[in-house]
Amino acid sequence: MKELKIGFLQQHNTADTKDNLLRLAEGIRDLAKRGAELIVLQELHNSLYFCQTEDVDNFDLAEPIPGPSTKFYGELAQQFGVVIVTSLFEKRAPGLYHNTAVVLEKDGTIAGTYRKMHIPDDPAYYEKFYFTPGDLGFHPIQTSVGKLGVMVCWDQWYPEAARLMALQGAELLIYPTAIGYADNDTPEEQQRQRRAWQTVMRGHAVANGLPVIAVNRVGFEPDPSGQTNGIQFWGTSFVAGPQGEIVYEACDDDEESIIVEMDMDHSEQVRRWWPFLRDRRIDSYTDILERFID
Repeated sequence: MKELKIGFLQQHNTADTKDNLLRLAEGIRDLAKRGAELIVLQELHNSLYFCQTEDVDNFDLAEPIPGPSTKFYGELAQQFGVVIVTSLFEKRAPGLYHNTAVVLEKDGTIAGTYRKMHIPDDPAYYEKFYFTPGDLGFHPIQTSVGKLGVMVCWDQWYPEAARLMALQGAELLIYPTAIGYADNDTPEEQQRQRRAWQTVMRGHAVANGLPVIAVNRVGFEPDPSGQTNGIQFWGTSFVAGPQGEIVYEACDDDEESIIVEMDMDHSEQVRRWWPFLRDRRIDSYTDILERFID
C-alpha cells in the first residue's frame, strides 16, 4: 500500500499580509513536523479576499512568478522536505494578471503552475475585474509525491476539467478555494449551496476514481465598499476518497490544521471495480465542445 500523508490549513485571513504569511509558515512547519508530505493551502491565502470590490489599487497585491512568494514558500518546502500547493495573485505583465496555483517541490523549486481557467463574476466575487482566464490548460503537475491535478475554486464545478486532469494521469484532484455565504440567503439556502459545493467534487472523485482535496478559507471578511455585508467563508475543507467517501471534513467556523493518510493504490482498485474510463463513448461526445445544442 502506497500511503501519502496530506496536510492542509483551513485558515482565516486578515488585512495584515505579513501576519498571514507568518501564520501560514508556522502552520506548514507544524504539519511537516507531524509527518505531512504534501501540504495544500487555500485560495489567495496571502491576503484578504480582495475580489469583494472592484478597486484598481488591489492590483498592487499581485506579484511575478517566480517572485517573493514562490521564494518564501519554496524555502519552506526545502527546509521541511514537503511539497506545497500555493495560490497566488500573479502579475504576468503590466495589465495582465492571473489567479495562479504554484506547486513547490521538496527541494524548493517550482514543479509547475496552473492558471485558474473558469473566472466567476458575481456580487462580492468580482474576479473577472482582476483575473485573465488561464491559458495553460488542464494538465497535472508531476511531483515527488505524485501527479497532482491542481485547479482553483470555480473550476471545481466543472466535470470536464476534472476529467481532463484524470485522463492525463492525475493521481489527486486538488482545489484551493475561497467560497462562503451571502447573508441575504436563508439558512436553508446557505446549507444547500455548501452541500452542493461538496457534492459536485465528490462526484468528480467517483466519476474519475480519484481522491479529491478541497481547502477553503474560513471566517468573516467585511466588504470594504459596504455594498454587501461581507462574506462568511464556510470552511468545511474536506478530503474525499476515490468512491466519493468523506475521509475528513473540517468544521465551518474555525481554523484547522489536519493530516489525512491516503492509500494511493486504492484508486487503481476502484477503477477496476468501476471501469468508467473503459466504457466512455468517446465517439459520441463531440457536441460537448458546443456552447449550447439546439
